[in-house]
Amino acid sequence: MSNKAHAASSLEHEDARPESDQRPVDQRLQLRRDTAMPLYRQLEEQLTELIESGDIPAGYTLPAERALAEALGVSRATVQQCYSGLRERNLIQGYGRHGSVVQNQRAKVLPGMDRLRGFTQEMSEFGRSPSSRVLEHAIVTDRSIASLFGLPSTAHFLRLVRVRLGDGVPMSVESAWYSLDAAPGLASADPHGSIYRQLANQGLNLSHCEQTIEATFANELEQEIFGFQEPIPCLLIKRQSYVGPNTMVEYVEGLFRGDTYTYRLKLDA
Repeated sequence: MSNKAHAASSLEHEDARPESDQRPVDQRLQLRRDTAMPLYRQLEEQLTELIESGDIPAGYTLPAERALAEALGVSRATVQQCYSGLRERNLIQGYGRHGSVVQNQRAKVLPGMDRLRGFTQEMSEFGRSPSSRVLEHAIVTDRSIASLFGLPSTAHFLRLVRVRLGDGVPMSVESAWYSLDAAPGLASADPHGSIYRQLANQGLNLSHCEQTIEATFANELEQEIFGFQEPIPCLLIKRQSYVGPNTMVEYVEGLFRGDTYTYRLKLDA
């Protein structure tokens, strides 16, 4: 994946914090020392409620164990016990001192692989509001990409690098090239909207695609975009899309966060 972009993250301002409460996690927790309930259990129950209510959404990076312990004035062992309990409930995926990512299973995206659909349609089908943050938008020539499309080295492409978001949460980072030989109308495309819909509006309907899925790690720039504090396994999807039997219109590489995406495939016997 090339041409990645920065996105700031910190304990005070982490990606995907709900707009309803902008406070850091530690300021949303109230531990009592005048009750028989252990501190780690209080912490676990309060975080569970925040996660299951959606106040802390899937994909949110919780503070590292030591950082949260210091902020709350408790031992690191207390936070370790709490995070261990959340992992057993399948609410977080833990990365020790580097923090833990909320893994609310009810909020996971479970797309099928039985038909071709774009990100906008996929998010809408799962009840999420799709949006994009454009990192690069240009008309370019690229010898290696032209070769992939089977076009001369002088062929022009619409080059888009976008962060794709669902309900404001960064879900993927996509680098895409679109053939202006096949779809000249895309030269004036809206980079924030669905490219597939814009193709359809031009009378160009996708016929099929060839797609591969690989396991990989987010690099430093992608970690910042997703709000990860260390490399976390992700899904790298490479797709070649066609209009008609042999006319390739799109090549895209999309890095999808592994803590939120689970692909499913139905196989007939």
